[in-house]
Amino acid sequence: MNNSSCCINDILKVINVLQNQAEKVDDIPATCDRPFLGFVNNSNTFVYNTRPITLYTANNDLYEAPYTLNGTTGTSSVFRVERVNDETATLRVLAPNPDTTSVFPYVSTDSFIIVNCSCVCAIQCLTDTFVDNV
Repeated sequence: MNNSSCCINDILKVINVLQNQAEKVDDIPATCDRPFLGFVNNSNTFVYNTRPITLYTANNDLYEAPYTLNGTTGTSSVFRVERVNDETATLRVLAPNPDTTSVFPYVSTDSFIIVNCSCVCAIQCLTDTFVDNV
């Protein structure tokens, strides 16, 4: 398969670029070219830095990966794009935020998966958010 024409790969590349630019808000003009990732509630406290995603196979199976967080293990289907190459993407596993009072639904883990973009048939983008330690 010619992955340069794979739309999933292209979408993951765009998400990765947006996330990398999110922390460089001063470098991004306030124009139509500004990425969707931006300030949280128009404050300078946090900048959205993650567009969480879920991925599906051709059989409509959800990609899931294990993680360990603070000594607790679990499985998550929510990921953050960390790097995209021509054929693969490195994704960080995001865990549900154990702080139920937080407005941010996910926390970063040290768990990663690498997926072959040609094996992904669908992607769902979730609401942009801030994830600490990414």
